[in-house]
Amino acid sequence: MSQPILTIENLTKRFGGNTAVNGIDLSVQPRETIAIIGPNGAGKTTFYNMVSGRMKPSDGRITLDGRDITGLPPHKISRLGVSRSFQINNIFPEMTVQENVEVVRSAFLGHSRRLFNLASRNRPVQEQAEALLERLGIDSLKHHRAEVISYGDKRLLEIAMVLATEPKLVLLDEPTAGMTPEETRRTTALIRKLADSGDYTFLITEHDMDVVFNLADRILVMHRGERLFAGTPEEVKQDPDVRRAYLGEDDDEQDQDQDKHQEAGA
Repeated sequence: MSQPILTIENLTKRFGGNTAVNGIDLSVQPRETIAIIGPNGAGKTTFYNMVSGRMKPSDGRITLDGRDITGLPPHKISRLGVSRSFQINNIFPEMTVQENVEVVRSAFLGHSRRLFNLASRNRPVQEQAEALLERLGIDSLKHHRAEVISYGDKRLLEIAMVLATEPKLVLLDEPTAGMTPEETRRTTALIRKLADSGDYTFLITEHDMDVVFNLADRILVMHRGERLFAGTPEEVKQDPDVRRAYLGEDDDEQDQDQDKHQEAGA
């Protein structure tokens, strides 16, 4: 097995007397897709904020490609290869779809602060933006103002902007939240295609369990700030503690399921 791209040890965040995240350990291999799930209040957002640098851990260590990034500010962590999307769209609504990607690409390349003017004259940046939009299936919208495209397309645009920074690790925070069923299917298929390409490593939080089971190689289940279980999607489905805490099943329901399996095998 190769060296993990991300290693998290004893990650903890306390707010006064409350512990939001308590002693989480996790390793992520290159080109792996890890999903983080748990009920509301499980600590997922706090966990994400620490990995991306928006919060400093109270304890623990975060290592990216062997380099300690614990407590670094978000812009430095981004420079080292961690890019994050948010539940709320983080785009420039007055710009076109392509201009949004060009501006992020120009910033990543270290160009001057006159990002839009520079990007609009930079043919390589334009071509790179076009290629990303085509890869995400929204190149037909490249000349549309970002504010007028559909919600689902805005989420895809934000993913394109994340990928414009050439990330080693992509953090997707609720990528299908608020989408229609068709938009959810489309976005899930796209993320699956990106993951299968071998070009990206994903760390995803998501409430839709169908999306989680479709995308994840492994799943970390959090409950009340702690690691409840970690394993493959099939292992997570079968774990009784997960089914009680997250999937909402009680012991009677699990016994009924077991009886059905036994009857089917009789």
